[in-house]
Amino acid sequence: MNAIAKPAVSAYQLLIRYSNLLQPLILLLLRLWLMDVFFRSGLTKIDDWDITLALFSDEYHVPLLPPAVAAAMATCGELGLSVLLALGLGGRFAAAGLFILNAVAVISYPALNEATRQFHYFWGAQLLTLLAFGSGALSLDAWLKRWLSARCEACGKVN
Repeated sequence: MNAIAKPAVSAYQLLIRYSNLLQPLILLLLRLWLMDVFFRSGLTKIDDWDITLALFSDEYHVPLLPPAVAAAMATCGELGLSVLLALGLGGRFAAAGLFILNAVAVISYPALNEATRQFHYFWGAQLLTLLAFGSGALSLDAWLKRWLSARCEACGKVN
């Protein structure tokens, strides 16, 4: 390796090492950011249910579902799945559910302007990131995995 390449490779390896150390924190921040977006949306829906039902009847055209059912499912999904996502409990399941909810929102509301549509694409990309990488080490999923692993090892030692 020549004199120029060696420092570049060392710097790259250092960057990778620190990036790997930051990954759990970055995934936690991403989960909290998305929880805030979707949870607030769910709170807005329950704040005035009559307006929510009117919007799902007149504005949002969710395919295959009656407006009241679509409104209830969207609200429960935004509130419940966003909390699961923030806790990192069933993180991939929560990310997949919110991704589907986000996609249905884009499909069912043709009046979205381009800027608003870009927000939905951005959220979708973030949810796909969590779907691909999971909740990370700072999550209940990771804690449960460690706890179950320790329990299984303890059970193996007893038998």
